Amino acid sequence: MTLDRNTATAPVAASAAAVEDAFKNDPTATLEGVQGKDVTKAAKALLKDSAKRGGGSIQMQDVVKIYPGATKRALDDFNLDIKPGEMVVLLGGSGCGKSTALRSLAGLEDIQGGRIMVGGQDVTGVPVNKREMAMVFQAYSLFPHMTALENVEFGLEVRGVSKEERRKVAMEQLELVGLADQAKKYTQQMSGGQQQRVALARALAIKPRVLLLDEPLSALDAKVRVQLRDQIRRIQLSTGTTTVFVTHDQEEALAVADRIGVMNKGKIEQIAAPQDLYQRPATEYVATFIGLTNRLPGASNGEEAVVFGQRLPLISGSAKGDSVAVLVRPENLALSLPDQNDSKVGERARVEVIHFLGSLVRVDTVITSGEFQRWNKGEQLKVTVQLPANELPAGLSSGDDVIVTPRPVAALAC
Repeated sequence: MTLDRNTATAPVAASAAAVEDAFKNDPTATLEGVQGKDVTKAAKALLKDSAKRGGGSIQMQDVVKIYPGATKRALDDFNLDIKPGEMVVLLGGSGCGKSTALRSLAGLEDIQGGRIMVGGQDVTGVPVNKREMAMVFQAYSLFPHMTALENVEFGLEVRGVSKEERRKVAMEQLELVGLADQAKKYTQQMSGGQQQRVALARALAIKPRVLLLDEPLSALDAKVRVQLRDQIRRIQLSTGTTTVFVTHDQEEALAVADRIGVMNKGKIEQIAAPQDLYQRPATEYVATFIGLTNRLPGASNGEEAVVFGQRLPLISGSAKGDSVAVLVRPENLALSLPDQNDSKVGERARVEVIHFLGSLVRVDTVITSGEFQRWNKGEQLKVTVQLPANELPAGLSSGDDVIVTPRPVAALAC
């Protein structure tokens, strides 16, 4: 609704304006929170409308989920806080609880503890169809006997929207996902990528406060997956819909998220912006799950470590000790030929495989010193170096000797 302040009485207009300003300043405000104040009916209606339009914040507080017959918690005091309009990706391996968290948020799973807030309102016991959320699954879940347009219209029809209005909205959403020209096609005549875009359009058509995406791209081939993930991100930014995206694909997560929550054993180990998560992992699990990392021997005082003779700054929370593992990204290592190394730091290694990746090259090496083999529990210490292709020493091939040297970039010691 829109409050017409020109026709409203002065007390009503002033009260409504005050409530609107208060809500803008505090998106988690609830109608119940202002019940004790002098709020008119018009102001209450305005607050409700503001909550629908901009109150897509999410708080999952100490949520516990235990499946029948299970001995471990699928969600173990799980906490998640999302701002309105933000896209958060839950990332993790199979069985970490990411899909359970999404389904619990949607109301598809009963929880045994904690509470779930949306827009400042407790929806813990609210049925699925009353949560103002829409979900897109890995399986497209479209009606094969309906056209793309009819599929998108379906949710609006269930909500009693007139035929003329729902046709207009459905066409707008199909245009948004680039399928306006396919509106009359049956979904079974479409490719997988097109079907998933229809499913996305159907979810957006009802204008949900929260959009939930449960591994929506995993059934698609690589090229289509990249195209559709980029399109989902553009649409999410243009609509401003609060979105929770679940995936096990780290590249996908890094590409689309405002923040990524890395899950392990029913909890979020770390949640941060993609760049922060990659460059400053809080735990060894996060460092090894996001991107490639090398586990190298070093000595640490908690602020600095010495690795292969090179001093490295350490991330806050790093371990101390004379024999620690320092987690170094492949791009934070330099590679040179033995007769070109004048720095007196680094360790001799033997090239195993060279992977050409277009503008980048990745070199798998084995450290030849037996000292590090003993540190690595009798296994050869393997180190991966990644560098721009034009920095690869000319003529380098498998079996050649090289020097691997860490760059002075912050790392995590554990």
